Amino acid sequence: MDFMQAVAAKGQPDQTFEALAKLVDETIGVKLFTTLVIDRERDVVRRNYSNMPEAYPVSGEKPRAKDRWADIVEGQHQTFVLNSYEEIKAAFPDHELIRSLGCESCINVPVTIDGQVIGTLNCLHDAGYYTQERIEAANALKLPGALAFLLHEKFNQGA
Repeated sequence: MDFMQAVAAKGQPDQTFEALAKLVDETIGVKLFTTLVIDRERDVVRRNYSNMPEAYPVSGEKPRAKDRWADIVEGQHQTFVLNSYEEIKAAFPDHELIRSLGCESCINVPVTIDGQVIGTLNCLHDAGYYTQERIEAANALKLPGALAFLLHEKFNQGA
């Protein structure tokens, strides 16, 4: 099922997130793929999709960062790129888990609606994997990502 068929299918937003994960893999390649929604009211980020739910369960949340990641992703609306384990270790407290899953590089692609980043597409792979070409290709994932986040919001209001 392609992405637009998934959007039209019953079982939302799960069908759309599964198709988004497939689209991300086909477009840029990914081992670990999660999405985070930014909850400004509660000042947290919350996972709303994971292709490895045993390691990274849906609904896991953490306080919003006030660091370089936040400046680049939320402030500048730019993709955050780390291409080595050393960079991941310096940026993420869960670096050992990330490495245990075979991942040593990541890109966090901001999804922006109405001038505000509402969440991120988090793509992780082997060290050095996210080349400039793949980073640029990831821009094509922002619109499908936005649609997935809007469906998540629509189907989880009051949840």
